[in-house]
Order: sequence, then C-alpha cells, then structure tokens
Amino acid sequence: MNAVSTGPIAGEDRQPEKKWRRRSLVALAILLPLTLAETSNDSLREWLHGEDLIARDVDFGQAVPFGGSDWKLADLRGGKAGRLPDHAFAVIATFSVKIGDPDLQKQWLGCKLMLTDAAGRRWLPDAISGVSLPAGVMSCTSAIFSSARKGDTITIGDTFIVPEDAVKTIRPAVGLGSERPWFLRFQRPPK
Repeated sequence: MNAVSTGPIAGEDRQPEKKWRRRSLVALAILLPLTLAETSNDSLREWLHGEDLIARDVDFGQAVPFGGSDWKLADLRGGKAGRLPDHAFAVIATFSVKIGDPDLQKQWLGCKLMLTDAAGRRWLPDAISGVSLPAGVMSCTSAIFSSARKGDTITIGDTFIVPEDAVKTIRPAVGLGSERPWFLRFQRPPK
C-alpha cells in the first residue's frame, strides 16, 4: 500500500501557486463590486421610475407642463365632514388640467394625487363616507379613459383624510409614471 503525500515534493517551487492565489483575490476584490453594481443597476433604475422622489414646487395659480398636459391647482378645501375619526379632517384637492398630448393612457399611467406636509408625510386618496367630489370632477383613472382631446380642460381631484396637526401645512401633489422620479408639489391657495 502506498502512502499519499500531501506536502510539497522535494525541490518543487510553490511560488507560482502563491502568485495565482494573490491574483485571484485581487480579481475577486475588483469583480465582485462590479458585478453587484451591474446587477443592481436595473433594480435602481426601476425603483427610481416607480417612486415620486424629487419635488418640483409650483406656485398657486401657475400652470406647469407635466406628462404632456398643463396642470394647475384649482382648489384645496377641507374640514370636519362625514364619518371621520377624532382629530381627522376631510380634504378635497382639485386640479385644472389642459390636455396637450391626448394619449393619457401612456402619459398618465400611474397617475397619483397625494397630499404632503412640512414634515414630509404623504397621504393618498381615501373614500370618505358622506363626502364626494364636486360635480364634473374626475379621478385620475376616469380621466385617463375619458377620451379627452388636445386642448380640452378637465378637472381632476380626490378626497383625503389627514390628521388635524397636518392641516395647516398640507400641499397637494401629482405624480405621473411618465415623469417619475419627478412630481409636482403645489403651493396652497392664499387665505
């Protein structure tokens, strides 16, 4: 029976093996971060296009092009109404939108109306028992499928529930899939 030796053979030089080990570690240190950056690049791009991250502030009464149309805050009103929890208020935000590009299904996909406050909190639309939108006001979804033509002016709005402590600093905002990560944040109407 022969014994197998695992040690170096007499006279064999281990120097080339050590060089390759070092080169492999250096290559790993270089390639691993590059691989992570490449694989996460698509995820980062997808995340940026799916979130409303960067606000474009708009003065009250100003119309701003966004998603192929001109958006303007028409009204922001609120108060105690419907069946709301204590210290909560109903808010209705409406926007006047002059249609530029009538392909709203492409331009407005992912349309999102929201409210933001000075602390950076956000509220999305909510159904409130006893509170409805004014006559002629559409939601984003109904506007997308409304067959609006270039040059038409439509009114879009929604209802929100916000805590009492946020009422004085809330600002209406609009996000569209075609414009993300940008979104419009409007100044409140003057008192």
